[in-house]
Amino acid sequence: MRQVMLGVLCIAVLGCASGGARPARRPAPAPAPAAAPPAPSQAPAQTRASAESSSVDRAQYPSTYQRHPNPPVLIRNATILTAAGQEIPNGSILFRDGRIVAVGATVQAPPDAVVVDATGKFVTPGLIDDHSHLGVYAAPGTEAESDGNEATNPVTAEVWAEHSFWPQDPQIPLAIAGGITTIQALPGSANLIGGRSAILKLIPARTVQEMKFPGAHYGLKMACGENPKGVYRSRGPSTRMGNMAGYRSAFIQAEQYRQRWDKWRKDHQGDPPARDLRLESLAEVLRGNIFVQMHCYRADEMAQMMDLAHEFGFHIRSFHHAVESYKIADLLARENVSVSVWADWWGFKEEAMDGVQQNAALNQQAGGRPLIHSDSPSGIQRLNQEAGKAMNAGIRAGIPITRDQAIRWVTANPAWALGLDSIVGTLEPGKMADVVVWSGDPFSVYSKALQVYNDGWLVYDRNDPKHQPRTDFELGQVPAPGTDR
Repeated sequence: MRQVMLGVLCIAVLGCASGGARPARRPAPAPAPAAAPPAPSQAPAQTRASAESSSVDRAQYPSTYQRHPNPPVLIRNATILTAAGQEIPNGSILFRDGRIVAVGATVQAPPDAVVVDATGKFVTPGLIDDHSHLGVYAAPGTEAESDGNEATNPVTAEVWAEHSFWPQDPQIPLAIAGGITTIQALPGSANLIGGRSAILKLIPARTVQEMKFPGAHYGLKMACGENPKGVYRSRGPSTRMGNMAGYRSAFIQAEQYRQRWDKWRKDHQGDPPARDLRLESLAEVLRGNIFVQMHCYRADEMAQMMDLAHEFGFHIRSFHHAVESYKIADLLARENVSVSVWADWWGFKEEAMDGVQQNAALNQQAGGRPLIHSDSPSGIQRLNQEAGKAMNAGIRAGIPITRDQAIRWVTANPAWALGLDSIVGTLEPGKMADVVVWSGDPFSVYSKALQVYNDGWLVYDRNDPKHQPRTDFELGQVPAPGTDR
């Protein structure tokens, strides 16, 4: 059986950071795949009625994710970083049926459990990258796989990243081997409003629907600053004030669209309003159902974007890159806006010039919610090391960052930014069993992910070629794991 791999990695500098052609509900049980519809002549009345109803009333590209079966697992004798305020030396964790059952100093193994001796090793929650372009800027990196930016209009809220996603992206297995279990695949940053994100479980699959995190909120990618005004300089916006006018105009239209639809849904008088895909996404932002994920570097612009959110009554979930967020860390904490930052990337364009290595630590110190993102197909493979760099930069500056805080930067905090913190991001009973076993301290450059469990399923094992997924694109081109080259 050929193994197929779906996932999402990010091409950061090209996808989001630069300004060129490629600038860059709580989870519910996964629905079963829909059965083939009956022939028209045999269609029951309910099916015919559905066919006659408006498309807005039907499920739109639903998740078909199904949990992979796996025996119960007990990992013992490990240093466990729970990301929930507790570090357990010589601890154990038990999970079955995709959920964590117990975490502690002593946990008994049921008779049918697979027991993993992790003496000298570390265990963390699965890592979450909330800024990835895996699958939309796929490898090999040719124009044929460059699908992250619909750079045809400053506002393209109508596009969805999942409709560009390539399941055969060879970068996906590499990200899994780095301990990544969930990603947010984003459009690039060419546009003021670039479109919807896709929240994905990073597992081998055939279709993007099989990877979609059931019940996850969509994100809306927005971008401020140099990228959109550079891409659209010849026809506008060409200035930051033009950028702001573009957002306001779009949300004024969305406000009117939402009001029309809300009125019709309340009284159902007359025909429903005409659908507008662009305004549909923006109306869901205004309703609080889609989370704004905003590419923004400068402190003054972040403050203005929060004013924009106040004007139209929505909330920015996270500022991405946020190189100058340390300057307004208190404002961000007060607004409950997270920042998705790099450990030490800056200086590659004017708006990224004033970065500091202590950015994440300073936001933590101010009571904010920092997280480390990759925006890079290589960085996503080493997100644990990025968190380690940012933690130690803070400690060297006298900011007492704890290991628990630092591990939350790549687990619990991004889970919150995606609206998934009730189910993933920490090692607590009842949470989804997204678990990584590390060869050593996860903040060390020498440590590697040995085993990666996604929803309790052993998706990756560094010591077992049978659990080292590959994409179909690689088969026949690259030697199989464990074979001679």
